[in-house]
Amino acid sequence: MANWFKKEHKKPRLTEETYQTFRKSADFICHFNNQAIRPFWICYQRNIIDTQTLNEQILPYLLYAKIHSIRDLKGILPNKEIVITNKNNEIEDKLLQGSIMIQFHKHDSYCALVDAVKFEKRSVSPPLTEFSVNGPKEAFVESLDTNINLLRKRLPVPELRVKELTVGKVTRTKVAILYIEDIVEPENVQTVMQRISDIEFDQISDSSFIAQIIADNQNSPFPQLLETERPDRAASVLVEGKVVVISEGSPHALITPTTLVEFFSSFEDYFMNWYIASFVRMLRLFAVIFSILITPIYVAVLTYHHELIPRDLLATLVISRREVPLPPILEAIFLEITIELLREAGARLPAKVGQTIGIVGGIVIGTASVEAGLTSNVLLIMIALAALASFTTPVYTMGNTIRLIRFPFLLLAQLWGLVGIVLCFCFLLTHLIRLTSLGRPFLEPIYPLRVSDLRDAFVRMPYSLLSKRPIFVRPADTNRFNAKKAREKKDIDE
Repeated sequence: MANWFKKEHKKPRLTEETYQTFRKSADFICHFNNQAIRPFWICYQRNIIDTQTLNEQILPYLLYAKIHSIRDLKGILPNKEIVITNKNNEIEDKLLQGSIMIQFHKHDSYCALVDAVKFEKRSVSPPLTEFSVNGPKEAFVESLDTNINLLRKRLPVPELRVKELTVGKVTRTKVAILYIEDIVEPENVQTVMQRISDIEFDQISDSSFIAQIIADNQNSPFPQLLETERPDRAASVLVEGKVVVISEGSPHALITPTTLVEFFSSFEDYFMNWYIASFVRMLRLFAVIFSILITPIYVAVLTYHHELIPRDLLATLVISRREVPLPPILEAIFLEITIELLREAGARLPAKVGQTIGIVGGIVIGTASVEAGLTSNVLLIMIALAALASFTTPVYTMGNTIRLIRFPFLLLAQLWGLVGIVLCFCFLLTHLIRLTSLGRPFLEPIYPLRVSDLRDAFVRMPYSLLSKRPIFVRPADTNRFNAKKAREKKDIDE
């Protein structure tokens, strides 16, 4: 190919420097066909185009059609997106995105770029991290177009808007920003678009990159954008007036703005009776508080506050710790780190092996540590219950945060007892009060107090009482439905 290129001095609409750069890759094909009625150049990246599309829907028409100009291709090639351009940067981008470049003569200033990208994607599958017994069984996949299709299928309204941006200097990842125009606050959309367009990073491989970069406080352990793999949940928050961000190559969508309470509510709550849903939500919140505080309270009481132990329980604790040589803090840290190691090992190993390691490892290490006198059986039970309670968090990223903040509570409990726990709680509460999500208070509806938003926070009230959209989102249309008409139940015989 290099010989005839130098001899004929015929090259497609690419600068010499760009052409030489592309030629260094073995999968770049640039071919001149002089057997057609109108000879043509064709260039493409072999591994990212669909060869069936090339052989069946492009080449036959180029070989046998009577073509007078490059613009005639728009009426000849069937069902194809064709771009006519003379901009070298645009040609480069299209070639790297799966387009085929066509040109007829070396003196032509314009060329045609025909979309023939090959899609390699997995089929839509059930959610893995947000699985629910009731409700739809569809999850987002890595294809951006498929994910947008899943949302448009649930929201067939013309007001649903999709804005696309490209981020990442090297990866050039497509990012879609979705919102419902008549409901969303325009300021929220503008803020999200500005923050994403201002991203200066070489690779954006997943939506979690975007969540960390555009967060209000990047140094906070708390996630400020809610990640979900459920299209039904994403569609629901769009109706509330929120903004959804989807990234090419990521099976998770980002929801913003969000609040702390939303991380402890599962979308399955809306498929159950409101009594049951409210009970489950309260149970999750209690489990999280229990998971954070039970071990620090154990250390604080045994180190500084023996008088708080009931007399009937004191004998049990004395017997369980009679042969333990370690102080409570070292005993607790040993078990906490052991639990974290088992959890991390189970997550990194293959599924079946990981489950076995988690169960067998926990039983063996727990039993051996008690029999060896390194830990007490009472603390072992507490640590196991705390680990079990931490798994009730519906959102994985918040579960990781809960695992982390247990350790500061544990250390301050050793230093100052219950006073240390209260001090750590004050620091945590201060941080949460100052934290924002897209400029909105992260601790809403607790601070600032929003009584109407409490109807779908710690409890989930009946649908007849959820006539208003969340206030903190500042939706353009605050009404979901007419509450008075919803309460009027007229049977057919009335």
